[in-house]
Amino acid sequence: MPQPRQLAETPSLMATVPRQFVHRAAVAETFLTDWKRNGEDRFSVSAQWPRAHGLHVSSDRSAYEPLLVVETVRQAGTLIAHTEYDVPLGFHFVLQQFEVDTFPEHLTLGPVPAEPVVELDFTEVRHRGGRTAGARYTAEVHVEGAHVASARVAFTCVGDSVYRRLRGGRTPDTVSARSVPPGLPADTVGRALPADVVLAPTERDDRWQLRIDTGHAVFFDHPLDHAPGMLLLEAARQAAWAGAAKAGPPASFHAVFHRYAELDEPVWIEAEEQQGGGVNVLATQEGAKVFECQVGVIDE
Repeated sequence: MPQPRQLAETPSLMATVPRQFVHRAAVAETFLTDWKRNGEDRFSVSAQWPRAHGLHVSSDRSAYEPLLVVETVRQAGTLIAHTEYDVPLGFHFVLQQFEVDTFPEHLTLGPVPAEPVVELDFTEVRHRGGRTAGARYTAEVHVEGAHVASARVAFTCVGDSVYRRLRGGRTPDTVSARSVPPGLPADTVGRALPADVVLAPTERDDRWQLRIDTGHAVFFDHPLDHAPGMLLLEAARQAAWAGAAKAGPPASFHAVFHRYAELDEPVWIEAEEQQGGGVNVLATQEGAKVFECQVGVIDE
């Protein structure tokens, strides 16, 4: 007699939250399942992580990628901003800071999808014109009682008219990305598929061009007028992997976002290995800083 199929015990909803609340077009890229308020500015968000994913699960399907934690924390903050702080759908979120420290020993895959809980504390909630205009929040991520990660995030949010003024009329319809240059070998940046490589080689071993492929289904889940923050973080991950030959896999990211990375001008990525461990990654465009990230790596 066939045995019953093993199912994850799901204390939260049996479906994902509305994808619009996390700024995703694809339900498959929406990882959150439920949320609740625990205090004035404290919240718990439930999620489910897939056991197979093109980017966020290792190629041997043994572990979740630290950037899956980043995406989950990003989605959690966006969800709470919309549902608990009344940020209207259609507002644009601008990342200013994203720091996350993960504990990879707790990111191994099990026989069922992992169901993390993200504990959020919102601080410095700012208002403009009677609406929430930005905030900071901290996040603690747990899976089955194990502490998976800690994160600190700062963001602002603006309406469409203000965003368009900030962008000088740039829209997904008026801005086209440059042609995508050939990438580095996938195994040199810890990826299995050439399509997931986001760095193109230059004449220097510590400098690359960012490959902006607007057809990539994860980074460009929907049309954008700039390179998204998750693409820049993946570039930092790959730069650390490629630029620090003696280092282990990336496990933490302390990032500052200075300005938008435009689609129609080259973005240059540089990496510098630090004596105390880790890699500093800098992204520039037309001579200006776009993004800086300190990547912590696992000692091997």
